[in-house]
Amino acid sequence: MIEIKLPAFTELNEFASIGAGGSVVFATDDFFAPCENMIADSDPVFVVDKYTEFGKWMDGWETRRKRVTGHDWCILKLATKCVIGGLLVDTAFFTGNYAPKYSIQAASLTPEEEALIPERHSEMGSACSKCDLEQITQIDSDKWDEIVPVTPLRAGYEETRLNFQKVVCDEAYTHIRVNIFPDGGIARLRVYGEARSEAPPPHHIVDLVSLLNGATCQGSSNAHYGHPRNMIKPCKSESMADGWETARRLDRPEIIEANDDGTLKVPGEEWAIFKLGYPGRIEKICVDTAHFKGNFPDSVKIEGAFLGFADWTPELSYNWNTILKPSKLSAHNEHWYNCKSDVITHLKVTMAPDGGISRIRTLGYVDTKGF
Repeated sequence: MIEIKLPAFTELNEFASIGAGGSVVFATDDFFAPCENMIADSDPVFVVDKYTEFGKWMDGWETRRKRVTGHDWCILKLATKCVIGGLLVDTAFFTGNYAPKYSIQAASLTPEEEALIPERHSEMGSACSKCDLEQITQIDSDKWDEIVPVTPLRAGYEETRLNFQKVVCDEAYTHIRVNIFPDGGIARLRVYGEARSEAPPPHHIVDLVSLLNGATCQGSSNAHYGHPRNMIKPCKSESMADGWETARRLDRPEIIEANDDGTLKVPGEEWAIFKLGYPGRIEKICVDTAHFKGNFPDSVKIEGAFLGFADWTPELSYNWNTILKPSKLSAHNEHWYNCKSDVITHLKVTMAPDGGISRIRTLGYVDTKGF
C-alpha cells in the first residue's frame, strides 16, 4: 500500500467538482470521454473490457489524438469566487494516453462576460464547432492570469497518478482555463481554496455553514470514512462516500440502553467544528442522513460560539452554547429543527455515538453588527 502525504492545501474546501457546484462551460474536444467526467465527485475507475463506438471507455476527460494545429483546453466555472490555494491533477488509469503537460489560467468574469460563452453541449465523440471557437475568443481566455505554468504530468499508475500543485496568488477567481499540451487525458481535477463570495444582505435568509458562503471545517474527532467538510457542500449527496462518516466507536456498550428522552446511553461521541463565512443568527437547522441507512447516528447536538475573527484551535477551551439539544435521528432522512441562536462565528456538530451524516444546513441571517 502506497502512503501519500497530502499537501496542507487539500484541507481547504474544493470548488471545481460537480458536488461543490463546479461545471464545465467549454471544451475544445470530448472525443473519447467528455470533460464533465474530470470533475465528477467519485474516484476514477477502470473497466477492462468496456469500449464505445469511439474507442476505449475512460473515466476522465480524454481528447482525440491531435492531427491539426494547436492544443486542447477547457474552461471550468468554479462553485463560487475563491482564492485558489492548490490543485490536484489525477491521471489515474491514463497510462499511455495521459496529457503530457498542462497549465492553468484563471479570471474573474462578470455576468456580461459569462454571457459571451457559447452554450455547452457535452457529448462523447464531439468537438467544439468553428463558430463556438470564434465566439469563445471574445473573453480572451488565452490572456487570463497564469497561475500554473506549463508543467509535466506523470502517467496514471498508482504511484505516479497524483499530481499536486501549490498555487501562490491572492487574487480571487470565478473561472479557470485548463490547457493540456497537446492532447490526451486527465481523470480528475480538484481545485482547493478559500471562498470570497459577497456577503448577502442582512434581510436575506442564507445557509451560514455552506462552503459557498465561505464556511470551513476547522477540526474533527474522527473522519475515518468521509470528511466532515463534505457536509457543507451545496448539492445533495449521491452516496455514503460523499458525507461525514466515522469509524464505529470501540467504547460502545455491549448491550444498548435508552435514556428517558429516547436517545441511547452511550459513553462516547464524535464532533466536527466549522467556522462560518459570516457571523450570523441561525433559525432553522437541517441534518440530512441521506444514504446512511444502517449506520446513521442515534442523535445529534448542535452548539455555537462567537470567536470574533479567531480560528478554532484544539489547544484552547471554548464556551459552547447549545443551539439544538441532543435530538434523535433516523435512517436516510432530512431532519428539520427550529431554533434561535445568538450571533455566532463557529458551529460544533456532535453525533452520538458514531455513524454518518451527509449534509447539514443552518438557515439564518448574516449579522455583522459590532463585528
